[in-house]
Amino acid sequence: MALKSTVFRFGLNVSDMDRGYYGEHALTVARHPSENDERMMVRVLAFALCAADDLRFGRGLSTEDEADLYAESPDGRIRLWIDVGLPDERWVKKAAARSDEVLVLAYGRTAGMWWQKARATLEKLANLRVMALAPDSSQALAGLARRGAALQCIVQDGQIWLGEGEQMVQPVCEVLKAPG
Repeated sequence: MALKSTVFRFGLNVSDMDRGYYGEHALTVARHPSENDERMMVRVLAFALCAADDLRFGRGLSTEDEADLYAESPDGRIRLWIDVGLPDERWVKKAAARSDEVLVLAYGRTAGMWWQKARATLEKLANLRVMALAPDSSQALAGLARRGAALQCIVQDGQIWLGEGEQMVQPVCEVLKAPG
């Protein structure tokens, strides 16, 4: 018998002063049976950093050819494709060909090694942004995984805070590649 996803519902208040974006989001996040809290919360962070009314979660780990998060323009084009983790560079190239903008939010102890291996190929993609989340940051985010959490994300001057009440995490993201 196949294991089912665990559904988490979050309230997310985003105050992104760097982008001038402020919004409230009711998120329903399905955590795949093979996904841990760390990866799920990195997906939530990716949502918060790119929050928009049209941003959606993909179908998850069971669907290789789909983004972890995506936003479509009104004409059906993929405006933004987001992958978290250490995706295969072939999939990133394919995503870059199918969408206006791609963001990879890399995390984990081997993110640096992944970037060194994939860098020569991925630096050629003009519409790609690659960010690396510090390992201790992604682990701290896992501590925020609680069904029904009312999360708040604040972004100001490149600094990020994500949490609930007194439990705030300040994830450190390094931009490895900017678009262009």
